[in-house]
Amino acid sequence: MFLDSGIIPTANVTYPWFTAVYAGLVAAAYTCLLINGFVGFQFAEDGTPLSLWLTPQQFLRIACIVIFGLQFFFAIATFKEIAGFSYSKPIALWIMYILWPVICAVVYIVSQLILVFRTLEDRWPIGDIVFGTAFFAIAQVLLFAFSVTICDAIKHYIDGLFFFTLCMLLSVMMVYKYWDSITKEDLEFSVGSKAAVWEVKDPLLAGPGSSDYPEEDTASAYHGGAPASLVGGVSGQQLYAPQPQKTGYRGYPPSDGRY
Repeated sequence: MFLDSGIIPTANVTYPWFTAVYAGLVAAAYTCLLINGFVGFQFAEDGTPLSLWLTPQQFLRIACIVIFGLQFFFAIATFKEIAGFSYSKPIALWIMYILWPVICAVVYIVSQLILVFRTLEDRWPIGDIVFGTAFFAIAQVLLFAFSVTICDAIKHYIDGLFFFTLCMLLSVMMVYKYWDSITKEDLEFSVGSKAAVWEVKDPLLAGPGSSDYPEEDTASAYHGGAPASLVGGVSGQQLYAPQPQKTGYRGYPPSDGRY
């Protein structure tokens, strides 16, 4: 946001450092996606020495930190032209910033398709993968192929970066939706179609043999008990039932000529 919006000018001395941090975060994010693509295969069984020494969480953190530091060094070395790097030939930076995300995305997509076809009976998660892949591909095309065209057509108000960010957001949402659809645990903000299980605590809906409520609480007209009381211990049947004709007594409904 600071780089694209111009809050930090390109001529500022801190601009290369913020750019290097951003490039490192992008590479680390795709590395995280790549590693998560192999979590479902469970290469190491639980309880084995390999699973204890190299858990997915530990490997994920170490790999992301290493890739972040590597990409940060490549970016700074290219911008400052140190350690033999040059911004006229940014080969290492191009590999880590352009080629590495594409490799991670392709490997993740292929691995998840294999996982769905081999281990799951439900094929609906494939739709999430297809939509996420489509959004990712559209984002790259809008950014690298039509960014200048969009910028000129909208009088330089926005460019392809806006639509790129929007499509990437939708792609990330599809990744979340896919992971939610293949896991049994309910996530905090579930977007799947899992039905929530609610426990009914209403005494009127409890069966007559329920031990959680007294017998008098479950006795109702529905279960064959006495009619429910409305006001003052008088039930509806007692209040509105036809009454015998008595002098000075007003039954319901009132007969003609009694008032």
